Amino acid sequence: MIGSVFGTVSQRVWSLFYRVSEIMKPQVVFVLGGPGAGKGTQCTRIVENYSYTHLSAGDLLRAERAREGSEFGQLIATYIKEGKIVPVEITINLLKKAMEETMQQDEKKFRFLIDGFPRNENNLEGWNTVMDEKADVKFVLFFDCGNEVCINRCLERGKSSGRTDDNRESLEKRIQTYLQSTRPIIELYEKLGKVRTVDASRSVDEVFADVKAILDKEG
Repeated sequence: MIGSVFGTVSQRVWSLFYRVSEIMKPQVVFVLGGPGAGKGTQCTRIVENYSYTHLSAGDLLRAERAREGSEFGQLIATYIKEGKIVPVEITINLLKKAMEETMQQDEKKFRFLIDGFPRNENNLEGWNTVMDEKADVKFVLFFDCGNEVCINRCLERGKSSGRTDDNRESLEKRIQTYLQSTRPIIELYEKLGKVRTVDASRSVDEVFADVKAILDKEG
């Protein structure tokens, strides 16, 4: 009974999302970079200055992990602790749900920053399968930052963030996962001419100045 009701509601929401997207497809910018590259900080700045909605794959996963009664909570917790990439089916559904809800509330909110996704080839394949023809990926905003700078930033953040993965052991695993799985995705988009790279090793203001120049040019 509950499953039937949930299925009906979900179908209605997706139907609305599809009707809206027929008029104006969601415009997506993938935001990629290593852990600690400043993706979240810069996305906050972008939202304050441009008409984008920020969707963080990591934040959505952590929220689902903490949600009481979540059937995926423990699984997500294990993957995050080990610095591994959560199965694509979970991440895609959380992103799709967040986009649906945003556009249902306000059809003018069709521009999305998707932060920390796609993180590997499986993520990209999942996105293409589920969101093909339903959303347009404008480009990848790539925050390029040295590994040691990223680790030190996360260790500093870990003093107050409460995140279980802001420790050196987890960070080193996350860096390796990023290098092995995410960098090839960035390189793939580079071949398509759809990567906009920013030197993220500098101050927040310096980085955002470059981000602003990119967004002003892209429209």
